[in-house]
Amino acid sequence: MNDSSFSPGPVAATTSGYVRGAVDPDLGIRTWKGVPFGADTSGPNRFRAPRPAPGWYGVRDCYEYGPHAPQPVYSWTDRIIGSEDCLHLDIVRPDTDEELPVVVYYHGGSFIMGASHEQMLRGHHLATRMNVVYVSVNFRLGTLGFLDLRSLGEDCVANPALEDQLLALKWVHDNIDSFGGDPDNVTIMGESAGGASVLTMMCVPSSHGLYRQAISQSPPIAMLHSSAQSTLWARELVFTMAHPRQTTLDTLRQDSAADLVRAGQSMMWGAGELIHLNPCFGPTVDGRTLPEHPLTTFAEGRQAQVPLLIGTNHDETSFGKFFYLRGSARGRAARRLLSAFDPENAATVLDSYGGAVARADFAELLADAIFWAPTVRVAGDHSQANQTWMYRFDYAPPALRWLGLGAMHSLELGAIFGDPDSSRIRGLSRWGGLDGLEELTEEMQDHWANFIHHGNPGEGWPGYHTDPEEDPGRATKVFDMESQVEYDPKATQRRAWRDYDMLEWGNGRPELLEELGLVDQSPWE
Repeated sequence: MNDSSFSPGPVAATTSGYVRGAVDPDLGIRTWKGVPFGADTSGPNRFRAPRPAPGWYGVRDCYEYGPHAPQPVYSWTDRIIGSEDCLHLDIVRPDTDEELPVVVYYHGGSFIMGASHEQMLRGHHLATRMNVVYVSVNFRLGTLGFLDLRSLGEDCVANPALEDQLLALKWVHDNIDSFGGDPDNVTIMGESAGGASVLTMMCVPSSHGLYRQAISQSPPIAMLHSSAQSTLWARELVFTMAHPRQTTLDTLRQDSAADLVRAGQSMMWGAGELIHLNPCFGPTVDGRTLPEHPLTTFAEGRQAQVPLLIGTNHDETSFGKFFYLRGSARGRAARRLLSAFDPENAATVLDSYGGAVARADFAELLADAIFWAPTVRVAGDHSQANQTWMYRFDYAPPALRWLGLGAMHSLELGAIFGDPDSSRIRGLSRWGGLDGLEELTEEMQDHWANFIHHGNPGEGWPGYHTDPEEDPGRATKVFDMESQVEYDPKATQRRAWRDYDMLEWGNGRPELLEELGLVDQSPWE
C-alpha cells in the first residue's frame, strides 16, 4: 500500500502496546504490517528461545512490512537480506467489525528462505474471499533458526524457529481479539516447509489448545533432523566458518549473521548430502519442545486432536526428470537416497517404481519420498481418531504440461490465495492459457473457507479413513479442470512404502555414524 491507496485504520491493543493499521478501500481490507511478537534475536539472544516483544509507549504505526529473517537471495552475488530483529507478523482482515475465524500461516521456503509478506502470501484476497482474519508469521531461518547446535554447548535451544512459531501462536491467542479475530477458532496453515511446520506444531504438547483446525499442504514431514544430522551439520558449520574444532556458541554469536547464512548455503551445496535426503536445515527432535519424531507421535495418537486437511501436488518434484543423463545413474541415486533411511526395505519401494530408471519414475519416486508417502502415513494415522480430509492437486496450465513439469510444487498456492499473478512462474504458466483456473480457484477457496469456519471442507469431499470394514476408503479429492474423488490412489506404491522406515536417517550410513561417535546409539538419542 502507498499513501494514495490507504488511510489510517483502527488502533488495536496488544500485550506490548497499541498498534495502528491501515484501511485499503479499494480492496476492502484492514492491515497491520510488521507487528512485533518477539524481541530481537541477535547477539546474546542468537540460538536462544525467543522472548516476547518489549513494550512501547504511545501508538505504533504498522504501515510497513518488517524485514525478512536473514537469508540468501539466490543471485550471482552472495548478498544476504534481512535482519535478526525479524519476529513480527502481518494481519489482514475484511474492513468490517465482524468477529471472524483466524488463520495463522507459516510460510515455506525449505527452512532457508521466505517471509510473511511474500507477494503470494500477503493474503489480501484470501482474507476477503474466505472472510477471515489472516495472520502471516515471520520466524528465524536456516543456520539461525533450523540448526541444532547443542553439540557445541547447552546454552541454546535445539529449535529456535519452532519456538518462534509457538511464541507467535501464543501471541495470537492473547491478542487477536483486538483485531476482530476469534481466539477460540484458529486454524494453523502452511505449505511445504510451512506445511511441515504445521504438522510439527501439532506434535508440540505446549501448542495444544491454541488452535482448532490444521491445514498442511505438501509437507516434507519425514525430513526432520536426528541427532546424527544435528551433530554432522553443527560440525560442518564450524568447519565452513573456519573456526577451531572446539568452537563454542559464544564465538558463533560474535560472527555476523550474513557470514553464518553464507556458511549455511555453502555447506548445503558443498557437502553432497542432498543425494542422501539429508538437508542441512529442519526441526530437530529435542525431547523437550518436540519430544519425538512427528511420524511417531501421529502413529501413537499423541498429536493435537483437531480436524486436519492435508495433501500434495501431483508433480511435486517434476524437475527430477532432468537429473542424470543415464537411467542406470538414476536407479543408483534412487537406491542411495532410500537406503540412507532403511536399507532393508529400500528394494521393495524401488521395485514399485520400476527401479526408478525412467525419468518420470525417478521424479515420481523423489516426490513420493519427500512429500506423498509420509503425508499418506500421517493422514491414515490421524484419521484413526480425528476427522481428516486428503487432496491431490493435479491442475497445470498447458505450458507446464508441455514442458513435462505438470502440477509442480507450490502451484496450488495461486488457487488457494486467489492471486495467480503472484506466482514465481506466472509468465511461463500463462503460455497456452489458464482455462479452468478461475472455476478451480472458486472451488478450492470454498472448501478451505468451509474448513476454516466449520472444521470440515463441505459437500463433495468425503473424509479420509483406513477402516477395512468401510468401503471404499482413503478418499482423496483430486483438484483439476474437472475435480473428482479417487479412493486409495496409487495403492501399489502406498503398500510398498508401508514397512519402509522413514524415521531414522543414518541407519544406512554406518560409516558416518561411526565417524560422529554415534554408532552405538539410536540416531534420535
